Amino acid sequence: MARGSHFTIDLEQDGELDREWGALADRSGNVFVTPEWCAAWRDQLAPDVEPRLLACRDADGRVRAIWPLYVHRRGPLRVVRLVGHGPADELGPACAPEDRAPAAAALRRALARGVLGSRLLLVERVAADTPWPALLGGRALRREASPVVPIAGQTWEAFLATQSRNFREQAGRRRRRLERAHDVEFHLTRAVGELDDDFGALVALHRRRWAGGDSEAFDAGRERFHRAFAERALERGWLRLWVLRIDGEPVAAWHGFRFAGVDSFYQAGRDPEWDRWSVGSVLLTHTVRCAFEDGMREYRLLRGDEGYKGRWAGHDRPVDIVAAAPGPLGAAAVATAARMAASRRLRPLMTRALAD
Repeated sequence: MARGSHFTIDLEQDGELDREWGALADRSGNVFVTPEWCAAWRDQLAPDVEPRLLACRDADGRVRAIWPLYVHRRGPLRVVRLVGHGPADELGPACAPEDRAPAAAALRRALARGVLGSRLLLVERVAADTPWPALLGGRALRREASPVVPIAGQTWEAFLATQSRNFREQAGRRRRRLERAHDVEFHLTRAVGELDDDFGALVALHRRRWAGGDSEAFDAGRERFHRAFAERALERGWLRLWVLRIDGEPVAAWHGFRFAGVDSFYQAGRDPEWDRWSVGSVLLTHTVRCAFEDGMREYRLLRGDEGYKGRWAGHDRPVDIVAAAPGPLGAAAVATAARMAASRRLRPLMTRALAD
């Protein structure tokens, strides 16, 4: 057992701490650090990965934070990474927000002692409201926007009152126009027997929306992963899969999660033939309104700085990609990675080197 600045640390085998891990993920408010997300990721996207859980304990022996880690090997390169990266919009330790700093100190000590299988660390999409580069002794390679609609006790009507007149009119007018002309149904997946058809509609509508584009959200591997996690999420009451049906036919779908008082908008699809009716916007508005009416504390639009997110969001909660390594050689490697990340010409080389 090694001693961190506040927590002691142990490396545990996968599956030994699922109960503590689940409770800590709930404290974190982040569905992407749950054991269910990580298990689906391993099963469907990385079956050869051998995860190690870095368990951080307080003086009473209670597990206060868990880092789900593994060693990524690509040629001679060996990098400690977080289980679940790639499709996850935010990662980090499973812990309460107030325990992030001592959890980072424990990880930094484990890295320095070389007990993780590599001394080079890459943590992706960690919430920038915690100073991870300083805590881990590393550097931020890239930052991505992650807008949020604060709710925290507001009513839907109070929220609309703070928006522009044009925003308020569009929020209601588009739906009323659609309902006057058609039979409109907002369907939420609630039963296992509905999941296959509803998820199939989501994938089909997403592909229709991005026909000819470069979206990889539901390529063969990731579609299997997302279906597998959707099954787990539905069982636990986390899945929010909405399908907008017009005259009985699906025309738009919204895929997200409800976890620890937060609704998160993960992916969507729509039929471009219905764009003049703004079906995507109508469905998005419906999901935000439901979050208010159901008493969520916030609605996360997740990664991306698309214009429509800015119209909804009250603030940005960006995520960072951070690299760290102890010692002079490690610092030099991280500095090189930072230069590559900042260079438009060299960035693809780094991306390929760390590709899934």
